[in-house]
Amino acid sequence: MAKFIQNLKIISSIFGVDPRKLFGLRYFSRFVKDVFLWKKAGGNIDKFFPILIDYNDIAGNAKGHYFHQDLLIAGMIFKHSPNRHIDVGSRVDGFVAHVASFREIEVFDLRPLALSEHSNIKFKQANFMETQGREITDSLSCLHAIEHFGLGRYGDPISIDGDLDGIRSLIKMLKSKGRLYLSFPIASSNQTHFNAHRVYNPKSILEFECIKESLNLIKFDLVDDNGNLIMDTEVNQDFSNLKYGCGIYTFEKK
Repeated sequence: MAKFIQNLKIISSIFGVDPRKLFGLRYFSRFVKDVFLWKKAGGNIDKFFPILIDYNDIAGNAKGHYFHQDLLIAGMIFKHSPNRHIDVGSRVDGFVAHVASFREIEVFDLRPLALSEHSNIKFKQANFMETQGREITDSLSCLHAIEHFGLGRYGDPISIDGDLDGIRSLIKMLKSKGRLYLSFPIASSNQTHFNAHRVYNPKSILEFECIKESLNLIKFDLVDDNGNLIMDTEVNQDFSNLKYGCGIYTFEKK
């Protein structure tokens, strides 16, 4: 089987074909059998559109960075019920949609967004390495986004301190006792994977002067290398074996 898969990868690279589609060919005989059974039962076929990769697929993926962080933070916002919630750069078809299902959410992003038909989503295009206003909200989120600031990946200007500038802007926007929900990739050491993202040692973010001066950490959760959620864990633990997880921080402004 391993050799078969390797051969498929070689063929797919030569012809530029998705290897999953080639792998699906092993089920072609089953597809033919299903066609025969369908026709035998009197079913009509208007056109053939064979999908051969779903026979042994799973129902979905209930793990990983985005699955856990989006549900977790949306639930925390529901429970905390802030007066105003602003999000910066998080996934619209994940976290933002979760929150918009039960309340209004203001979305700020460097990239444009087509006008949403959902009245609970209010969008503003903005560069968050620049402050967007001082003490304007009691609740902010920035999930799996701050690690991109300043790398140019999304058309933003190159800035080696883009992430730090972004965090400063978030802090300035937050009212006293307001909450900041922040997440990003974590590993055993600080790394820059240009131009995809930065990766942080979980404890290093707490050494940023603006965080030490302005924020208290009230909760730390993480998604481990296997995509599993570990809630209410210790940020000062040993992360020497961590390769690529997700740190989820809940801060309160002093």
